Amino acid sequence: MATRQSMDEFIHKCEEVIKYAEDQYSVASKQNHYHNDSYTDAMQRLEGAYNELADMARSANGQQRDELHRMRLQIQQLQNSMTLLDHFGE
Repeated sequence: MATRQSMDEFIHKCEEVIKYAEDQYSVASKQNHYHNDSYTDAMQRLEGAYNELADMARSANGQQRDELHRMRLQIQQLQNSMTLLDHFGE
């Protein structure tokens, strides 16, 4: 089972990744710079967080899995938005 501290640290890390990606998405949507290094980095960080989330869920209890599920949905929604923006920007 994941410890409370490890879950809290992971959730905090995911929140930071989401904030960074949201910032990059906002900049890209205003400036039409979809292929800059920061945008790509943000997308890669989201993917990394998503993969870590899957690993973390395997050792989580029910309440922790619910919290991770909500975080997964946030990450997926942002990944989709960034991918669509990137695709339509080409």
